[in-house]
Amino acid sequence: MQVLAGVIYHFIGGFASGSFYVPYKQVKSWAWETFWIVGGLFSWLIVPPLAAYLTIPGFADIIRQAASSTLGYSYLFGLLWGVGGLTYGLGVRYLGVSLGSSIILGLTMIFGSLVPSIFYFFNGTEGKETIDLFFTTASGRTILLGLLVCIVGIYLCGRAGVLKERELVGVAADASGNKDFKFGIGLLVGIISGILSACFNFGLEAGKPMANVANDLWKAANPGQGEFLFQNNVTYVVVLWGGLTTNFVWCMFLNARNRTFGDYVNSKAPIARNIFFCALAGTTWYLQFFFYGMGESRLGNGASSWILHMAFIILIANAWGVILKEWKGVSKKTYVTIISGIAVIILSILLVGFARTLES
Repeated sequence: MQVLAGVIYHFIGGFASGSFYVPYKQVKSWAWETFWIVGGLFSWLIVPPLAAYLTIPGFADIIRQAASSTLGYSYLFGLLWGVGGLTYGLGVRYLGVSLGSSIILGLTMIFGSLVPSIFYFFNGTEGKETIDLFFTTASGRTILLGLLVCIVGIYLCGRAGVLKERELVGVAADASGNKDFKFGIGLLVGIISGILSACFNFGLEAGKPMANVANDLWKAANPGQGEFLFQNNVTYVVVLWGGLTTNFVWCMFLNARNRTFGDYVNSKAPIARNIFFCALAGTTWYLQFFFYGMGESRLGNGASSWILHMAFIILIANAWGVILKEWKGVSKKTYVTIISGIAVIILSILLVGFARTLES
């Protein structure tokens, strides 16, 4: 039941992340940088401490008493992740929801799952999953197989994107209304975003001492109840400060360069409606990590949790791409390729979930 609960929590988190960009499509008469930072204020500044306040008594004291190195590294990785986060938005802008998410989050999954395991192997960190476990245990080999299968799925989604671009030559927009579809620049932005977005997992590892304090306090108050579902909520607060810093500076720069500061007070724009959809998008975005922490508490902190989380996000994002008609009008070959990619990613999810049942 622990494994099933963990998989379900990761699915909910993946659904939230794979769906968060959809409300932004309802924002009218605002530039990208305007609606991105308004939504980001909810994602990185407003909702995280609210969630921590509701789930972890005294979370602010835990942060104040944390070692400066814990806070510093958590914030630093948040800064780097922030670059990945803001380029994620640009990647989706140029590639569409399904293709952009597949490439970016696929790379994030690979780097986020393997790099910490390699680090712990050479650093000898006790109680952490190390890279050798992928080759020496049945569970580890199955997780690695699931990762490789997911890479195949990502390749198929990327292949579908190449075919789509060729078929849209001379067309002003795809069927979803995306007039910014540019595979080349989108791919470059996606690679940068995918690598740096993996820093979020590094930030969680750096901030683990804070989560451990929250976990220990909860266990002391609730003996025999297992791991604390919401222990990571305190770590998110610090990591997301870094993300806020990067995104705020960049969006203010774009507002100044593009002369879009007027968006915030533009009487011709539906300001209240725009803020509502930005708030909905931002809150939905944060929920991915709220449920990620819950899933991690049931499956353990390691490659399997990160892979499951990312695979579910890719799956949901591609499903939205189909629903939003991003692939309508393409050839049968292209459509079959994207559907095949989604099916292969589903298989990878099943493999990683099954891997946890092999552990003794």
